[in-house]
Amino acid sequence: MKLMLRIFSWKVTLLISVITLISLCILGFYGIYTDKFYFFKLDNYIFPILTIVHFIYLYAVWFKITENEYPDVPMRNLEYSLYLIFLVYLYKTVDSVLVVTSYHDFENFVLPSTFVPLGNTTVGLYVVLLFVTLLTFGHRRKSVGPYDFSSFNENMDSWQ
Repeated sequence: MKLMLRIFSWKVTLLISVITLISLCILGFYGIYTDKFYFFKLDNYIFPILTIVHFIYLYAVWFKITENEYPDVPMRNLEYSLYLIFLVYLYKTVDSVLVVTSYHDFENFVLPSTFVPLGNTTVGLYVVLLFVTLLTFGHRRKSVGPYDFSSFNENMDSWQ
């Protein structure tokens, strides 16, 4: 993990995270079997709503790193909620793999020519999202510090 943290700096991890999240939010509205965008399905809005927590967490880590601050309780709670959202990301990755591998089940039907390329792109983006999310947790531990609230009063400056 230390090698990955050195290869992918915090700024690179942040940039890849933002690009991946935005791309997956857009692709979440795309129907891979029909080659159309569906903006009126409520299921398509679940992932973008969950990514709001991820964006807030990225901002919190960025702020703590740039201001050289210690972790706090709201940031810890945000990270714990992102652990649960990480499970949703894992589910979406497996679901996307199952959709792409179902290509041969529909040989008698006419599937759009974009089925395989966009399916593989979606799976790749979900794998990248899982990877950069774990990298973000590592950067938080390395740059901001652990959640050690036993010494919380020692780290607090009452004049700020």
